[in-house]
Amino acid sequence: MDKNSDIDNIDLKIISLLNEDAKTPYTEIAKKVFVSSGTVHVRMKKLEDMGIVKSATLNINFTKLGYDIAAFLGIYLEKSSLYDTVIERLKEISEVVSAYYTTGNYSIFAKIICRDTNHLRMVLDKIQKVEGIDRTETLIVLEESINRPIQFFDKESK
Repeated sequence: MDKNSDIDNIDLKIISLLNEDAKTPYTEIAKKVFVSSGTVHVRMKKLEDMGIVKSATLNINFTKLGYDIAAFLGIYLEKSSLYDTVIERLKEISEVVSAYYTTGNYSIFAKIICRDTNHLRMVLDKIQKVEGIDRTETLIVLEESINRPIQFFDKESK
């Protein structure tokens, strides 16, 4: 937290509450943090301007929407210098929901969501045709056991 000395415990509490449920009204957050809703609004604007808060997202149960397969994809690049080009192409494939530049065996580690195994095969074919990708390794998710927001700690408790 040293990088952002403008962030205090009130900011961290606001972030924590919204991280648990991004739909929480500012008035409810204000009551829990013991400030006015205007203060919460101003602080959120500051956090957005600082680039700390980028967006609010929904936690979707894809299975209930007919997307029964989640998979992680380890991607080996022909050369690491092709990372930016490959990422731009992966952004065009809507089933790729997240991607990370990593150390270790893979250059890129991505998560994909598909309706079924046929859809998965089609998506893998698309990904493997991306210029710069040497090969991929697919890990199908059998169960998601943990999916939670990070817990922030007060500065004084460190």
